[in-house]
Order: sequence, then C-alpha cells, then structure tokens
Amino acid sequence: MESAIALVNDGLSVTFPVKGRSMLPFIIGGSESVILVQPGQSAVGDVVLAWVEGCRYVVHRIIRIDGDRVTLMGDGNVCGVEHCTLSDVKARADYVVDARGGKHYLYSRWRIRAARLWFRLRPIRRYLLFIYRILCN
Repeated sequence: MESAIALVNDGLSVTFPVKGRSMLPFIIGGSESVILVQPGQSAVGDVVLAWVEGCRYVVHRIIRIDGDRVTLMGDGNVCGVEHCTLSDVKARADYVVDARGGKHYLYSRWRIRAARLWFRLRPIRRYLLFIYRILCN
C-alpha cells in the first residue's frame, strides 16, 4: 500500500485491485481495479483512497467535506460512514478497470448522475443491493 501511495505522490498512476463489496454497484471488489492518481483538490463525489480513523485504508466516496474533516461512505454501504482529514486522502480513483481490461472513467456525466441518485436511495439501498447480489452472483 505504501509503495502505491509513494508512486502516486511521484505523479504516476497506479492500478490498484479493490476488495470487498463496499463500493457496489459501481466498483466490484475482487474482479475490478481502480486507477489511482494524485488527489488534487478533493470534492464531494470523488472516489478516493484514504487512511480512515487512524487504522486502515479504504476506497470510498466523499460525501461531505467540513473544513479539513472528510466524511466517506462506500456506495455499497447502507449507513456506515468513515472520517478522515484532507491530508489522509492519499489518492483519487479516476478509472475502473473491469475483468476484461475495459477502462471506465468514474466521472463521466452518467456515472456522476447515477452516483448522486444512488446516494439519495440510501433508505432503500439495502433492498436494491440484495436484488443486485442475487442477480449478479
């Protein structure tokens, strides 16, 4: 992990495998990777690699920035959030690479709209994710 962050800090992009289900349905852990770049000016909606709560790294979406305090939430999470500072945001994910090698920009117009809609669907997200997992497994 530290070597990937060092490469990003040197201005290189790094393809990083994603594990877990916390970014469903936009990033599929275990079969997709993200391409990490320097974070620049972080904004709400960015998918970032961050050191959260002083104990672990996550690839999650920024849902709020209050001064230096950042709140993150995985797209596949129903209610849990993590917190860090802006300096704990180590990289920004710009692309998702699927299992066939296809590269998809995370900030295309339709993906931004879909992510905003998905965030608003938090009250029923649990049920949508249940259906998604049945259909896609």
